[in-house]
Amino acid sequence: MKVRPLTPEGLVAELVERVDAAPRTPWTRVLLDGAPPTRPGALADALVEPLRARGRPVLRVSAGDFLRPASVRLEFGRTDPDAFRDGWLDVGGLLREVLSPLDPGGSGRVLPSLWNPVTDRASRADYATLPEGGVLLLDGTLLLDKWLPAELTAHLWLSEAALARQTDPEWRWTLPAYAGYEPRADVTIRYDHPSRPALVGTIG
Repeated sequence: MKVRPLTPEGLVAELVERVDAAPRTPWTRVLLDGAPPTRPGALADALVEPLRARGRPVLRVSAGDFLRPASVRLEFGRTDPDAFRDGWLDVGGLLREVLSPLDPGGSGRVLPSLWNPVTDRASRADYATLPEGGVLLLDGTLLLDKWLPAELTAHLWLSEAALARQTDPEWRWTLPAYAGYEPRADVTIRYDHPSRPALVGTIG
């Protein structure tokens, strides 16, 4: 297995190249997946301006804004790892409001957020239209076993020890949800040390 070390800046540059080169159908949907300690949203945010500098419109969406209502999400309690893995995300809502509108022939009209998990109410966000040639950057955790359509997927990989060490104590109950989660992604990045990321295998 080839592993290529990079700086954080080098990782952003590499991903920007890959996103820009990915198929446009006419949009490019990019899924950035990682456990919460990897902060996939921060990496997605870092890609926005470099992509816009290349003339690519960008829309940022977080899967955390597409959770199911608490009455459904927490049906089996607040600390059920199986529910966390398979039942928290509103996959149907994410497909309907974000990913399917960017299918070939789609409208490009996306709802950036659906549900506020803090208030447990609809977010009341306005729809946004992503121009053709635009990039959707969607971040989240446990995304890559849901059969979500995308032109490029990236997984921030943590070793079991690093995941346990870096997970906030309040969320340690989620650790069993990651057991056996080894998704196939277009880009896999070893992320035990965010200051020293490394690409696994070849890209492109």
